[in-house]
Amino acid sequence: MPGVPPTRERVRAYAPVFESCASESGAARLAIRRMSVDGTPLILTVDPQSLQTSLERAACWRCQETSDAAQAETRYLKALHPPQDPARPPALVNAGLIHGAGGGAFVTGDLCPSRKPLDRAFFEELAAQGPRTPVMLAVSGGWIARHGADFAWLREKARSGALDIAWANHSFSHPYVRRLPDGRNYFLRPGVDVDREIFETEKLIIAQGETPSVFFRFPGLVADAALLENVRSRHLIALGADSWLALGLRPRPGSIVLVHPNGNEPVGIKQFLRLMQSGAMPSPLRPIDEAP
Repeated sequence: MPGVPPTRERVRAYAPVFESCASESGAARLAIRRMSVDGTPLILTVDPQSLQTSLERAACWRCQETSDAAQAETRYLKALHPPQDPARPPALVNAGLIHGAGGGAFVTGDLCPSRKPLDRAFFEELAAQGPRTPVMLAVSGGWIARHGADFAWLREKARSGALDIAWANHSFSHPYVRRLPDGRNYFLRPGVDVDREIFETEKLIIAQGETPSVFFRFPGLVADAALLENVRSRHLIALGADSWLALGLRPRPGSIVLVHPNGNEPVGIKQFLRLMQSGAMPSPLRPIDEAP
């Protein structure tokens, strides 16, 4: 895989944890993963109020095991375990949070495995809105493995301050078989190793020098109750969308907007560009951390 660092060499001893951590300066975080990167012990931490993630040196934090119940009053745990919406049927499709709090729009793009080049016009339009325009990219390991140059281009957009990219997890292999019904497809196919799909993608993002967010989008947005609980047990917030543009779902204030800038869905990208250029996209564009 040209351009992709060997994750097994860089990221080792990767393990899910749930720990309450404090630094010498008094900062408080929750750790959800432990690992060794290039031989240095690190923790993946979450700010329990802002939902921002960061990779920290383990030696700089004092941590002890905690539980969902002990952290139940934090914004993070409330986002992980939202109250049931009686108006929403238990849909197999569109699993997770589908509409954000407040106004504006939460723009998200899925990078499923694809042989086509990145649709850079989408990102140039976002960058034209001003510095650090927020966008959440749900990235699959299979896409990163094939698109090293495109991934480096995106990372440079973030480093330069043009975009503020939140890296969400879209699974490693993105299992899918044409013409199979949703109930037997995607993550509902027999034999899918959910932990491997989650952790291998996180390790690949970290090996590339980026930090995974706390958001996860199921392939096809398809999951059942057991899969939702599985992802929550790994302390990831499942994310759907109420405005998948290629399906003709127009955004409204608070919408989580979905496009596929992986080259596979030009109709959605064209619709996004029309909405932006006509002023019909709800504004402002907001970071996904503010949605739950």
